[in-house]
Amino acid sequence: MAAKKDPTAEVLDTIAAMTERDRAVAERLHEVITTAAPELSPRLWYKQPAYALGGPKGKVLCFFRGADVDGERYLSFGFSGEARLDDGGLWPTAYAVTEVTDAVAERITGLVQDAVSGTR
Repeated sequence: MAAKKDPTAEVLDTIAAMTERDRAVAERLHEVITTAAPELSPRLWYKQPAYALGGPKGKVLCFFRGADVDGERYLSFGFSGEARLDDGGLWPTAYAVTEVTDAVAERITGLVQDAVSGTR
């Protein structure tokens, strides 16, 4: 039986295989997410990069999908229901991302940290 590939390596391989426009955003998103919440474990979810609580077999908290995967004009970054980013009766669960500037990275960092803290 072949050994299973490391989940982080699978995520990095998936990012490396993205088109150039998605790859630049995805590499930066991966860096921002793993820095903001090192307790999250990278893994694939529906063949796309995701970050889970409780190890690679844990529940996915956030994820992203390349634009070209869905034939969209933007990469999407989203949160599962585990994130508990509830804000009254309406809150966003996904964002369009075309670039990760310092301001975008700061916003994503805050969202990811809020999502992690809301699950405790």
